[in-house]
Amino acid sequence: MTKLQSDISPSTQPVIEINNLKMGFEGLKVLEDLSLKLYDNENLVVLGKSGSGKSVLIKCIVKLLRPDQGTIIVLGEDVGRLENRKLATLRQKIGFLFQSGALYDSMTIKENLEFPLIRVRKNLSKKERDEKIEEALENVGLSDTLNKMPSELSGGMRKRASLARTIVVDPMIMLYDEPTTGLDPVTSDEISALINDVQKKYKTSSLIITHDIECARATADRLIMLKEGEVYLEGDMEAFEKSTDPIIRSFFK
Repeated sequence: MTKLQSDISPSTQPVIEINNLKMGFEGLKVLEDLSLKLYDNENLVVLGKSGSGKSVLIKCIVKLLRPDQGTIIVLGEDVGRLENRKLATLRQKIGFLFQSGALYDSMTIKENLEFPLIRVRKNLSKKERDEKIEEALENVGLSDTLNKMPSELSGGMRKRASLARTIVVDPMIMLYDEPTTGLDPVTSDEISALINDVQKKYKTSSLIITHDIECARATADRLIMLKEGEVYLEGDMEAFEKSTDPIIRSFFK
């Protein structure tokens, strides 16, 4: 099928540039000649049904998976060519909000946030770390959870705590993997609002992987839809909503 394309050409330089990415597992194609760019201070939403390659894409960006072909340039660095030390340094500039949240169950919320700070911001004093933790929790509306365990929080609160742990180290890029999955509509709207708040407060560039059209509508400056591992449509929300293509329309039912 012919790929649809809308006219969007941001003037800023990309902070992520992916060219001709291919990835497969045991003969099954997951990503097929995929190219995209994420620009500075932009929320880019990547839409797609299950199995379209969204989560594989985001894992390739931080080299949790190695693509079979193609290049991934992040903040000017060719991810595929980086040796472990330089890769670790680059990853410190990238916040990754996992679909599950991935909080450490045996640690308090404060300890969860302190863990990456000790590893990434080694020059901070204990007082400075505490201030950073309190600020991050306040920014996601969880100031009173400092000494609670993850098991004491609701699903939406755990997602907020995971976001606080991600932003506490001041990342330049945020990667969100299905941030509203498993949440009720009200909590999903709150998480979408938080994604926008983080962009404004921390001046981040964000790649948001989702199949939730309401999350996309609330957060996207620009959208890309994947189909069978390829870019099928790129544009703003208006371009998607005006499309008469049945594949695009299926997301708006």
